[in-house]
Amino acid sequence: MKLVREQLRAVFADAGCRGWVRAERIDGVGPTVDLEGDDPVVAASVWKLVLLVATSRAFDEGRLTATDPVRLVPAQCSPGPTGISSCADPVTMSWRDVARSMITVSDNAAADALLGAVGLDALTNVIDSLRLENTRIVGGTQTLGDQIVHDTGRLSTDEAVGLLASNYTVIDSAGFDPAYTSSTTPRDINVVLRAIWSDTAASPAQCSYMRTVLTQQVWPHRIRSGIPFPDVQVAGKTGTIGPIRNEVAVVSFPGEHPVAISVFTRAARMDLFLPLVDRAIGAAARIAVTAVRQAPHSGTP
Repeated sequence: MKLVREQLRAVFADAGCRGWVRAERIDGVGPTVDLEGDDPVVAASVWKLVLLVATSRAFDEGRLTATDPVRLVPAQCSPGPTGISSCADPVTMSWRDVARSMITVSDNAAADALLGAVGLDALTNVIDSLRLENTRIVGGTQTLGDQIVHDTGRLSTDEAVGLLASNYTVIDSAGFDPAYTSSTTPRDINVVLRAIWSDTAASPAQCSYMRTVLTQQVWPHRIRSGIPFPDVQVAGKTGTIGPIRNEVAVVSFPGEHPVAISVFTRAARMDLFLPLVDRAIGAAARIAVTAVRQAPHSGTP
C-alpha cells in the first residue's frame, strides 16, 4: 500500500491541497488504504451523517415520528445556498423528508431543525455507542456560521464567506481548525458508514432508509467524478466550508462487497469554487477504492 499512499499524496499536491483518506470493505475483510486516517479533520457538513443516525434512532424510539409534518419558515432558518432557506415561502414536510433534504442537498436549515428536535445529546450518544474516539460535534450549521461571522467581523454569514473566499485577505477562522470546530477522522466516519450498511447503526428498517437517502445525494463532482460508471452505486455526503472540501461514501460495484471511502481535504486557496480539488477527491477515491478491491485479502496496509 506504500505506492498507493504515494499516488494519493501526488494527487493532492497537484491540486494544491492536503488530503486525508481511508478506504476499506464494509465487512472489514481485506486490506485498508489509509493516508493519515487517524488525524483530526474539519467535518464541515459531514457531521450531518451523525445527525442522520441520531434522527433514525429517534424514529426507532418514538421520540420523533418520521411522518409527522413540520412547518419551517425560511426567514427563520439557518442560511444556506440550498434547500429550505433558499425558498420564498414556508415549507411543510415530514421529519423523514427534512432529513432527506439535509443529506441530498446538504440543507443547513433542515439540519438545524433536526438538531433542535433531537438535541445535541443524541449526537453524543451516537458518538459514544459507535466508539467514534476522535469525533466531536460542537453544534449545528448556525454555530459554525456564527463562528466565522465573529472571526471575520462581518454582519452576516454571506458577508463572512465572501470575505474568506477572497485570496487577497489573510483572515482565517477557527471554523477551519479541527481543534475548535466539529471534527472527526476518516477512520471514525468509515465506522459510521459501516454501521449503516451492516444494520447496526439503528434498526434494519432505519438503516435501509439511511442507505436510500445517501444514494440520493445530488452532487456528482467529487467521488462520483472518479467513479462515473452507471452500474456502480455511490452513496455519500459532502462537506464544504472555506478551504475545506470533503466527501465520504460507500461505493458498490456489482457483485462485490461495498467499500467505505472517506476523503477530507484542505486547500491552499479559499475560492468558493475549486474544481481541481473536487476532481482530486474523485481521483483519490478511485485510487483507494481500486486498491481495496484488487489487493489480496490476506495482506495488511
